[in-house]
Amino acid sequence: MDPLEKVAIGNTGVSVTRLGLGGAPLSGMVLGGGLYGGTARAAAISVIKRAHELGIAYFDTAPLYGSGRSEARYGGALPGVPRDSFVISTKCGRVLDAVDGRDDDFRADGLPRLEVRFDMSRDGIRRSLEESLERLKLDSVEILYLHDPDVAPGDGKRQALESALPAMIELREEGMVKAIGCGMNIWEWPAEFVKNFDLDIILLAGRFTLLDHDAYDEFLPLCARRNVMLVIGGPYNSGILARDLDEPVTFDYGPADEKWLVRARALKSVCDRHDVDLKAAALQYVLAHPVVASAIPGAQSVEEVEGNLAAVAADIPPDLWAELKQEKLIPADAPTP
Repeated sequence: MDPLEKVAIGNTGVSVTRLGLGGAPLSGMVLGGGLYGGTARAAAISVIKRAHELGIAYFDTAPLYGSGRSEARYGGALPGVPRDSFVISTKCGRVLDAVDGRDDDFRADGLPRLEVRFDMSRDGIRRSLEESLERLKLDSVEILYLHDPDVAPGDGKRQALESALPAMIELREEGMVKAIGCGMNIWEWPAEFVKNFDLDIILLAGRFTLLDHDAYDEFLPLCARRNVMLVIGGPYNSGILARDLDEPVTFDYGPADEKWLVRARALKSVCDRHDVDLKAAALQYVLAHPVVASAIPGAQSVEEVEGNLAAVAADIPPDLWAELKQEKLIPADAPTP
């Protein structure tokens, strides 16, 4: 499988490489007992630049990631790079407010101390995009996602349906962005949004992976019918598909439950029998589905970027996929490379 193949997002004029780069680990934040280990600014910029040098041409970020630091690090790496050589997405639904107090973590990225606040009003959506562009040091982004309305205070679904998504449609109609959608860790709300609005792309984290098939039966066919493409975030399910399973691992941003460990170990056993890296199977499995345009694993080092590229390009024998289906570890009708 070619990790640098480009896939069109409907008729938006936007195309993304099959392998992209997720921006959360580049933010300097520490989550999940070290899930993202506080990547330093210089290391993050090196990761972005190396990914681009290798041909990765889709980058994702969000104001939430490090309270603006992920965007600021892309802003330290991408200006000066030919603008037509990459696609970038960011997110809205949260704004960042400057607060009193010195914070050296923010100063290193040229930012004041910032705190995150939900704002899915029309003005909040526009403010979020404008401030993201300032941190990115770019005139535009191609893709804008509504970020996690399900965890917003109050009635997040109503706010999304009545103000946020209509405001994003306005931005698309004005040419401020080319493609819109939402980025979430569940599929049920995106399904409702897809039914109610003309969306282009959904960033779905963790619910369609080699390990977790929750979105497979209902949501992926809906996207196919509505001509909505998917980007798969968290293709390693927060690390469980990319770490030593004899050590403590994370699933869905927290310690993995035993049921997920048992399933992950079964997947790894099949991969081991075929001499295939579990990470390669994880990436190639999601990319084989026709509604999936790209997968965007995060990377905290240049070596991880290079490893992800090698994983997508690795040869995987058809017998591996046949055995995974026989063992009922993936759906019997799942598309495979």
